[in-house]
Amino acid sequence: MRYLIWALRGALFFVLLGFAVKNDQPVTLHYFFSYEWHTSLVVVMFCFFALGASIGILAMMGALLSQRRELAGVKRELQLKQKLDLAEESSQLQKQPSD
Repeated sequence: MRYLIWALRGALFFVLLGFAVKNDQPVTLHYFFSYEWHTSLVVVMFCFFALGASIGILAMMGALLSQRRELAGVKRELQLKQKLDLAEESSQLQKQPSD
């Protein structure tokens, strides 16, 4: 299985390398106030892909953090319930008359 994963990684690397080599045409991005950025197309595409992935991860973080808080609260409640059950069992054992 490990070799299959490495083979897939190698294939993906060569596909992306081929994509980068074939898309090396120079492009110019025009910004406000006559600013320009001259670079290759693959660099521009990678920058916008990374920016989009970052925005997606940041958008997901709010839901992830709220789920973690809720999970921590449920774990605390479960531990409290287990402690109360243990205390109740021990008090019942102490109340039983011993023979």
